Amino acid sequence: MADEPQPIASPCVSICALDENDICVGCFRTGGEISIWGLLSHAEKQEVMRRIPLRMDGEPAPCVVRKR
Repeated sequence: MADEPQPIASPCVSICALDENDICVGCFRTGGEISIWGLLSHAEKQEVMRRIPLRMDGEPAPCVVRKR
């Protein structure tokens, strides 16, 4: 049986407020990422987690958009 990746927990810190750029001031996800977190694939969640530190440093990191 192949090893499945460990689930990625939501980075929510219960400080839920979006700034003027639609970025949460608590977890640094976009409003769109927050609303679809449970539907994202493992790879998509990894990409969101990769973008969070960029946003924390003030760099632009667009919303991860789910492709169908």
